[in-house]
Amino acid sequence: MSKVEVVPHDPRWRDAFHAEAKRVAAALGACVVAVHHVGSTAIPGIHAKPVIDLLVEVADLAGVDAQVPAMESLGYETMGEYGIPGRRYFRRDDREGTRTHNLHAFRAGSGEVERHLAFRDYMIAHPAEARDYGELKRKLAAEHPRSMDGYMDGKDGFIREMDRRAARWRGSHAGSRPQPGESPGGAARQQG
Repeated sequence: MSKVEVVPHDPRWRDAFHAEAKRVAAALGACVVAVHHVGSTAIPGIHAKPVIDLLVEVADLAGVDAQVPAMESLGYETMGEYGIPGRRYFRRDDREGTRTHNLHAFRAGSGEVERHLAFRDYMIAHPAEARDYGELKRKLAAEHPRSMDGYMDGKDGFIREMDRRAARWRGSHAGSRPQPGESPGGAARQQG
């Protein structure tokens, strides 16, 4: 079992996202609508696991399924829906077996896309709550250094509450969703 590692924010994560977004968009081709940087590495100033999370909006999931060999050629492991209907999940580790990237593909405009983007944007717009999240992650990593399940379970209540707040906040900012390329958390418009 691998160690649960949470580290201070690294500004290089944004560049790492953009570089990987280009590779992924090229591999997935014409089905890509947009590639977004999500997860804690997309939120400036908070502690995070050093894993880049990419959310890929696609025109259709069949296009993603057709490009599995291209994703595998980039070193990604194909995980299918992996517990979330309507998702295609891929993960990539480095040569030492340490996770470096998670990729979640959903049909453009799906509720999951909106939820992830609302959470990220809410955290960026509310830095005190983002810092609380980062501190919770540090505490849980110390309490559960070898249990990813314990770490994840410990975050669940906080994430659910932030999801609720983010949805209300997003609703009060209707029409304010950043366009790809303008997102504060990093998005790249990628066409195949």
